[in-house]
Amino acid sequence: MRSDLVSTLPLVLNPASTTPIPAQLTAQIRNLLAKGILSPGDPVPSTRALANRLGVSRGSVVTAYDQLAAEGYLSSTHGSGTIINPNLHQLKPLEAEKTHRKTPTPAPPLLNLDPGIPDTATLADSAWRAAWRTACANPPQNIPDAGLADLRSEIAEHLRRMRGLVCDPDRIIVTAGAREGLTLLLRTFAQATIGVEAPGYPSLRRIPETLGHHLRDLPTDSNGLMVSDLPTDLDALLLTPSHQYPYGGSLPAARRTALVNWAENSDTLLIEDDFDSELRYVGMPLPPLTALAPDRTVLLGTFSSVITPQIACGYLLLPTPLAHQLAQLRGILGQPVGAITQAALATYLASGALRRRTQRLRRVYRRRRSIVNERLSALPGAQLRPIDGGLHAVLITATPAEVVVEKLAMRGLQVTALSQYWGGAGAENGIVFGFGSHDDDTLDWVLAEIADAISA
Repeated sequence: MRSDLVSTLPLVLNPASTTPIPAQLTAQIRNLLAKGILSPGDPVPSTRALANRLGVSRGSVVTAYDQLAAEGYLSSTHGSGTIINPNLHQLKPLEAEKTHRKTPTPAPPLLNLDPGIPDTATLADSAWRAAWRTACANPPQNIPDAGLADLRSEIAEHLRRMRGLVCDPDRIIVTAGAREGLTLLLRTFAQATIGVEAPGYPSLRRIPETLGHHLRDLPTDSNGLMVSDLPTDLDALLLTPSHQYPYGGSLPAARRTALVNWAENSDTLLIEDDFDSELRYVGMPLPPLTALAPDRTVLLGTFSSVITPQIACGYLLLPTPLAHQLAQLRGILGQPVGAITQAALATYLASGALRRRTQRLRRVYRRRRSIVNERLSALPGAQLRPIDGGLHAVLITATPAEVVVEKLAMRGLQVTALSQYWGGAGAENGIVFGFGSHDDDTLDWVLAEIADAISA
């Protein structure tokens, strides 16, 4: 029997006890079985090995093993060593099973309709597999604190082609996604006041307070952040100008100009979450804020919507002084994205596969957006907000959102109440659901269930 497969038995003998050594051994091994530390089929040490480890005679261990075998706990085959009887459950219930109640069968998981989840059914194509094979065959060594140079260069090229933004790769820091990137950035602040959109992305708006900063809710309308009368005491402002979350409006050019002027005058850092910017269905996307104010803006980017959240890789595009500061901080905290992941993503981007994939998925998502509009735009008791981009829809309902969410959960669907995107009062009544990650037939069923839950 291979020695690396043998279970280590946590046995402690008491030489001063009046109980014989074999009896101590049998009692403790039964107890290990009852606690689940040993399971049927587990190999156990040979009598010689166990005797040597415990410092007892081999005869004592042989006597204990013989007793356990007679009781049906152990099984041995010539040349294969001794194991816990694989059929032990059939022969006798273990003590742990006698004393614990039967665990209730868990409910089946709800169909996940969270916003922002892409369709990954066709992700693992030849370009994707080749990128990972190449990275695994020759993983990079000694990655710089800011991230793999090849990946940062490809991210810069990605921004040039997809966002019309020309930037130096030295201004880019590789992150483990939007949340990790924002956390890294906010660690450079002392106790600060951070403005956030209301409503806004829940997982991001929770980060400033978690780090000890003050949060200030700022109102939005159908076009995004309302930039008139912004407070002047903010240290930073987190916003989604390309695709306001969750309503989806794009900040108009006039507001962008006014916002940049306000940031300059108030000495406020703009943190631009570029969420879903590549997935636009109506009109041409406006250039990112960082194109207007590169020394005043941080671009928070991720590949979650165009690849998969499971890639756990994103980036920060920073003003040059801040890029140097964050690279030093990254050197202290460590690189959260593995070398193989960074290399595979760099190869994937360099091949042009992501651009081709994004173009294909835009057609798929545009079709699914049309299905959502057809099924829900005239639904009585509800109002579907315009879907100009992204992978989710906002449905304002007359029925209380909590009731709709509960009804849909009973039907096996997981949607989110719109109120979850606010930090305080003033939330509209409605639900938010993603439409990008499931096939058209599943989407048809989902929309019929949503319509029925609201109408019922």
